[in-house]
Amino acid sequence: MTSIRPLHDRVLVQRVEQEEKTAGGIIIPDTAKEKPMEGLVVAVGFGTRDDSGKVHPLDVKAGDRILFGKWSGTEVKLDGQDYIVMKESDIMGVIEGKKSTTKKAA
Repeated sequence: MTSIRPLHDRVLVQRVEQEEKTAGGIIIPDTAKEKPMEGLVVAVGFGTRDDSGKVHPLDVKAGDRILFGKWSGTEVKLDGQDYIVMKESDIMGVIEGKKSTTKKAA
């Protein structure tokens, strides 16, 4: 397995699968689904340095479930898995109290 360590204030994110049904029970086909804007943080960089050289760690950590903008980050593929590398500033918030459901590799 390939591993990647994001640099500085970057975060490696795996998209979280969306529900396949609407609240009314309508099944959404794959072709009509939008890319989810929720993800699971896989790895984080060490943080940013200020002008004096002091490192400020990131607010997110591996395992956090996050919400990010539709066009955030750069998509990459590692070992057949799709990920997004984005800056911490692209993250809009951490979702708390919701169980994580990630797409499993076949």
